Amino acid sequence: MSCDGKVDCGRRRLLVATATAGGVAGIAAVVPFVASMLPSERAKSAGAPVEADISKLAPGEMMTVEWRGKPVWIIRRTKEMLDQLPKLDDKLVDPKSEKPQQPEYCKNEYRSIKPEYMVAVGICTHLGCSPSEKFKTGAESGIDADWAGGFLCPCHGSTFDLAGRVYKSKPAPDNLEVPPHMYLSGAKIVIGVDTKGA
Repeated sequence: MSCDGKVDCGRRRLLVATATAGGVAGIAAVVPFVASMLPSERAKSAGAPVEADISKLAPGEMMTVEWRGKPVWIIRRTKEMLDQLPKLDDKLVDPKSEKPQQPEYCKNEYRSIKPEYMVAVGICTHLGCSPSEKFKTGAESGIDADWAGGFLCPCHGSTFDLAGRVYKSKPAPDNLEVPPHMYLSGAKIVIGVDTKGA
């Protein structure tokens, strides 16, 4: 910047310095404000898809992963477990899964993409308790002699079959939620995202 004698150089320098300092201060004030509006790492991870390795899951076993702060059960059902499902329809509230507790591609008898695997959010649809697995059948289950295996909510006694469908005359109004999911391979599943959903 040159001074031509008509303008006071000291004033010009002061004006430029003040404008520069004001601009820097303004940016310094805006950056933390904008950053505070972005989701935290914890918030991002809470809604992020979760991968699960199902390669070591033996028939009849269950594993639990966390997605969005909720337990998600992955069960590798045996042939006997699958054979029981159609026999329970008359005892269930929503045997054909007509209510929207699952993606469209899981709206079938097994409520799953692959019949062998059940994927469900392990939270009772009554008041949000976590049901316990009761895979033993009959009197050995401690529930009743006709019990075909499934889940019992310890809070208010709701029972669910091995497809997460709720039995009639129980406090829970709906089947367990089936989250969006897809298979990356025969050994890996990802929960929270799918290629078939909207």
